[in-house]
Amino acid sequence: MRTGLTKKQKITNIYFTEADDLIEVCTYNTDLKKRLAAFAGKYPSECRPLDDDGNGCVTYEVRKGRLSFRLTAPYTEERKKAASEAAKKNTGNLKVAQD
Repeated sequence: MRTGLTKKQKITNIYFTEADDLIEVCTYNTDLKKRLAAFAGKYPSECRPLDDDGNGCVTYEVRKGRLSFRLTAPYTEERKKAASEAAKKNTGNLKVAQD
């Protein structure tokens, strides 16, 4: 969808207070919008759409405890190498299985 906004202007806002049981998520991010829509469809008591501004931004209300932030430590060189080797090994297995 063309909105006339730059990528830098297409933001995601997450609003919540310690007192409320709900989180408000406003986003232009296509993947997040799809994930929120699917979650709301499956769990309507935990997540529901609030607004669609018609310009690409949607707002959902999500019950606290259902939305999480995950911080991941950077991979060490050793872990990167091990992951690369595992991926190469598994890719080889997939090629054999497809033949």
